[in-house]
Amino acid sequence: MKTLQDIDAIIAKQWPLFTEDLAKLIAIPSTRGPSQSHAPFGEQPRRALEQIVAIAKSYGFQTGIVNDAMAYVQWGEDSSNYLGVVGHLDVVSAGSGWTSDPFTLMQRNGRLYGRGVLDNKGPSLACLYALKILHETHLRPQKTVRLIFGSDEESGSQDIKMYLQQQPAPVFGFTPDCKYPAVYGERGIVNYAITTTIDDGSLKQLSSLEGEQALDHVPDDIKVLIKGQPLHISGRRTPTNAPELGENALTLLAEKICQQHLVQGELAGYFSWLANSFHEQHYGEGLGINFADAASGKLIVAPYLLQKTKTKLRLEIAIRYPVSYQEEEVTVGLKKALLPHSQLQIIRSLKSVRHDPHDPNVQALSQAYQEVTGLDATPVTTTGATYARFMPNIIAFGPSFPGQKGIAHKQDEWMSIQDLQLNIKIYLQAILKLCKRKE
Repeated sequence: MKTLQDIDAIIAKQWPLFTEDLAKLIAIPSTRGPSQSHAPFGEQPRRALEQIVAIAKSYGFQTGIVNDAMAYVQWGEDSSNYLGVVGHLDVVSAGSGWTSDPFTLMQRNGRLYGRGVLDNKGPSLACLYALKILHETHLRPQKTVRLIFGSDEESGSQDIKMYLQQQPAPVFGFTPDCKYPAVYGERGIVNYAITTTIDDGSLKQLSSLEGEQALDHVPDDIKVLIKGQPLHISGRRTPTNAPELGENALTLLAEKICQQHLVQGELAGYFSWLANSFHEQHYGEGLGINFADAASGKLIVAPYLLQKTKTKLRLEIAIRYPVSYQEEEVTVGLKKALLPHSQLQIIRSLKSVRHDPHDPNVQALSQAYQEVTGLDATPVTTTGATYARFMPNIIAFGPSFPGQKGIAHKQDEWMSIQDLQLNIKIYLQAILKLCKRKE
């Protein structure tokens, strides 16, 4: 068997080809688009699937596209009893404020930049290269290995459902779309719409809000007219599962309106509630729902959208709650914190998922991580949402290391060269351990 030091040398030798392949994937702006024939999630996500198939075919692997939704790369003949590695090639929108073109792979100061370089094209390609190195060094796993590449993870993971209509689920596997060490549990996620009626006509003081508002990140740039006067609020974008790392332009807006007494009437009361409930109140303490547990930590809340109609304001918020709590407990607590004349609607609901951290497969991933890195490999939980919620027998594993948080879904998305190379090495070891290498 090759030693870990041998693998380092092989990865270094293959690195120019890796970056060439990654540049091809980054160049495809694979955000969700209008459904088309053979492209249910849009033309660009479909292009990304075809690109990974072309890359993998050139390395001698069996490939295919399932139900126009997911591509696979397979080594082995047993298509019903396989180890699955499930990544995705679709991305969130690039947004503005990039230092360089988001769809051109760039290298600066030991880092690679581009939309999807971390989430999730780079780590998905790292898994392919782990398999490629095993193939070329004749370290054949005993079990069939299938790498699966999705095209709708960022917009609801409907691709998983379409895949399972035609293919069996893996017997076990992982998704390289979260963090290390092995992630045995994912918190529950619930998104709410809070619609509040403003009866006294004071809503006329406020124009519609302008700026990108989406459920994947806290807004960082909001423009609005208040009594005809322009107000521009700048924050700092961060994913909604890590709001404490950014500055939410919506709550900054509410805070400024209150501090400077910019509006009157019921509208003033609304912005006072918004500021007191959410501004720098990331763990539910402003709403009386600051739940926590030892396994997964504190509840997290992030407002991400505010819309105005003639007589109403609609606020959308994302909540990640600890694995030992239930969605119903969050809903009951939140209702108590609402303003009068407010309606609460659940618009997204993902129950928490938990696997046994002592399961031999989970432990095999932990061992692979510890052997390569020397770091603590105790399994953990996450605030994120991955394919592990939708594909049976899958847990999250990598690619981010402890202390790395809030990089995806932002401007200048990056991943260090050292970390990407380390991911290839970890995933190679993980595949061997899960499949019990054949000499």
